[in-house]
Amino acid sequence: NNLVEKKNRGMGSFWKFLKIRMFLVASFLLKNILEEFYEFPTFSVFPQGKLEERKPFTVLFDEVAMNYILSAAQSSGGIVERRYTFLKRLCQVLCALGFQICSLLGSDIEVQVPVNLDKYMEALFAFTSHPSQFLKSSTQITWGNLFRHEILSKNPVVGQMAIKYLRAARINLLKTGFPSKNDCPGCEFSRVDFDSDEDFNCSFNSFRAQQGEAVRLACKIVPFEAFQIAREWVQYQILLLSVETKTEKGLCSALSLSAVQWDAMTFFTESVFGQLFKILEKEKIPIDEGIELLQMVVNYETRDPLILSCVLTIISTLFPFVTHQPHFLPQVLFKIFPSITFELVEECKGPRTRAVKNVRRHACSSILRICRDYSDFMLPCFDMMYEHAKGLFSNELLLTQMEKCALMEALILVSNQFKDYNKQKAFLKELIAPVTAQWLSEEMRRLSDVISDLDTEDQMGINRSQISFCVNTILGVVKRARWPANPEEAKAGSFVVSTTSDGAPIYRNPCAEPLQALLPNLFALIRTQNSLFLPENINRLSKTFSRVYDIMDVEKNFALGIPQPVLDAYDSSAYRNIVERMQGFFSSLYDNCYQVLGNAGPCMQQDFYATEDLAEQIVGSAFIHLDSVPDHRLRPLQLVMSCPYDYHDSLLCPLLGPLFAHLLQEDEAYEENHVTQEVVEEQLLRLVTREVMDLLTEKGSGIPSGTKSDLYQEMVSVDSSQGIQMNTPSDELSELGKCLLQSEDIYMTLLAICFNSLSWEDTINCQRSASVLCWTLLKQVLGCNLLPEAVTWLYTSVLKGLQMHGQHEGCNAALTQLALLIYESLRPRYAELRFIMNQIPDIHVEALEQFDQKTIQSTVSKAGEKKKKEQFKRLIAGTVGKPLGQQFKKEVHIRNLPSLFKKPKPTKDMLENTDTACLITLFSSDCDSC
Repeated sequence: NNLVEKKNRGMGSFWKFLKIRMFLVASFLLKNILEEFYEFPTFSVFPQGKLEERKPFTVLFDEVAMNYILSAAQSSGGIVERRYTFLKRLCQVLCALGFQICSLLGSDIEVQVPVNLDKYMEALFAFTSHPSQFLKSSTQITWGNLFRHEILSKNPVVGQMAIKYLRAARINLLKTGFPSKNDCPGCEFSRVDFDSDEDFNCSFNSFRAQQGEAVRLACKIVPFEAFQIAREWVQYQILLLSVETKTEKGLCSALSLSAVQWDAMTFFTESVFGQLFKILEKEKIPIDEGIELLQMVVNYETRDPLILSCVLTIISTLFPFVTHQPHFLPQVLFKIFPSITFELVEECKGPRTRAVKNVRRHACSSILRICRDYSDFMLPCFDMMYEHAKGLFSNELLLTQMEKCALMEALILVSNQFKDYNKQKAFLKELIAPVTAQWLSEEMRRLSDVISDLDTEDQMGINRSQISFCVNTILGVVKRARWPANPEEAKAGSFVVSTTSDGAPIYRNPCAEPLQALLPNLFALIRTQNSLFLPENINRLSKTFSRVYDIMDVEKNFALGIPQPVLDAYDSSAYRNIVERMQGFFSSLYDNCYQVLGNAGPCMQQDFYATEDLAEQIVGSAFIHLDSVPDHRLRPLQLVMSCPYDYHDSLLCPLLGPLFAHLLQEDEAYEENHVTQEVVEEQLLRLVTREVMDLLTEKGSGIPSGTKSDLYQEMVSVDSSQGIQMNTPSDELSELGKCLLQSEDIYMTLLAICFNSLSWEDTINCQRSASVLCWTLLKQVLGCNLLPEAVTWLYTSVLKGLQMHGQHEGCNAALTQLALLIYESLRPRYAELRFIMNQIPDIHVEALEQFDQKTIQSTVSKAGEKKKKEQFKRLIAGTVGKPLGQQFKKEVHIRNLPSLFKKPKPTKDMLENTDTACLITLFSSDCDSC
């Protein structure tokens, strides 16, 4: 017993010794090693493995180690390269340490909140308040993790630091520190970290988004303190009297100090108040202080367009306070409405600057947003708004066409609260009466002359403006006009016309009757636009306008992921020359026409789908001359998603048949010519093909990736509790799917598109098709007599997909499972599949023979399914292609390398070693008194 007790005491002392050694090594690491090895490009401090492997590194939260860290983080110094690089490495250490503690706290590993958490956060805050934009940005994700953490967010230390962080955000949100300037200490650091002002601007925009998220999280922790900080900043900015950097016209530029301060304060205010109204109960909201602040903002007067835009944003942000004191609403509206017609005196004889247009657009957006979110609250002011709007509409010089459309949409949103079908219908007729008269006029019927004659800019320019106004108005009506959401209110207001077989109400929209008369001209306009891309019409263009149908630079940069330069362009006009104006006109008009067509179904429902010869009109307009229409002009048909079951045969099949046929033709043409495609064209085509799969598996390009769409839910009935699982595919086609597959042409086209997409240069499309579409479509005809050539093509398409995307784990799993399903289902009847397998490089013939026999005989039990999948995966491993970066790599093989000698672990008892015994004696209790 004495021996066992002595041994246990010795082991405890030994682990105590190891802990001390580890702490000393960690301290030495922080104090010396980082400075010695500052030139390393990366510094990986903590492992990313199991949680228990990370726990030992929490020793860095000890008093001595954290003192070293805090001292190093808070030490001041200029931009010395060695010192600055050390600070970057230390910042990485702190961020990694924060990630580890957030991972460990609340997990199964027993870890307590560090005692020195306050010193850690002070060290992290030192980098957040550092002049370097790079160091500030590096800490934002860590702050978000700390404020979001379930345990740490309730810690008083984190609460105090959240207040400190919010106050620091008032400085960090200022867009200063450009490399080309010398107006703040951060400029010197920016010249080291950024190549240009555009590079800095792109980084700052990302930093601002991350900081906005951290501010919102901090607001959850200390909501009242955040309110006071935001309130103080707004008050200070309004009362501030300072010397500002002006342009030659006496106004602020985008980078003027005053404009930068207002912009930062506006962003901070949006982040704080937007969160407060979500997290605070109604009784706890400081209404009186909020109204007082709003009153101060409303009373603030400025003629500077940049600052006025910020004022409008703050008014929209603080508007929820008005709902608690309705008597304040007229003051807010009288502040916003004059901004809709905002002008600068010196601009009366010239084009408006971008800043002025932004103010007017901002005012319209504020009215629109208020009417959308608080339509019931705005109903008492409807008559006042309508009279004011009619006064603005009567003067053609006061508003642009887009501003008129915005005000119309705002009025329509409020009119939805009438909850009276006849009253709302009468209002809509009156509102769009001028548009109806103009849209149905004889001049508008000559659409081809109006929009194709580009050489006459005066009168034709006016006509093009009128066309845009009419289309935008129709779009606004179909997007905004709705029946009451409450079924009882809808029934009482005469919005319900009948019910479906299962008892669901069928609604009618008050805008349906006025809009039905406008549809023929809309189809004519779409048909005319598609005809403009015909070669003979392209050849008619003069040299000046030869590229007006090309993709705009904004769309091109968006497709390529290139950020827009928005540094100081507020003094320029929206379109700098006539070619850019024409490009903008054709691009927006094309998009808006298809938006009308897509929204007409959900808006008008049976009144739209019951239109006589609707399918023929759409095919004769939207689908005409598709061979000449560029890929970037193709738009998905959103009306498919809301089409009632009764119109599947008469509408969807005639529409989707030609559409799928064209898409298949485009895909085959791309396969032949993709080598010569430019980078932009290739990326645009990739986006178009992704929208093709969205049409089948998602509601449209605006739905986030991974969300099943209404179309797919219509075509495929899936148990929601199981989800889509390739292991046990049990997807059954519903009525819409069966309707589409009744046509052999549509079915074969769909099958070809889905299997072709497996080898498109897009992993997202590949994974969607392999995991969702291909097997769902193919298994519908497994019992039929398929041609051997078709079976060969289907299986080869899957293997081509593996060759293209097999190096990606997600695609590999989906494609392997699809190949196995096809092989198991069709191999007993088609020996061609065995012939294809024999051609796979480096395939093991004997293993293939065994697998093939088991497949034919179907002798594999359910217990052996996993083994069968692994065996099949090894058989087709030769089809998996290499990533592009590895395809031309020269393999180097070094033979006859000497084996490494590994010293075996000692097996003797520690007490038998005299040296160890001396070490144990050193830590024994007898020596504690020394």
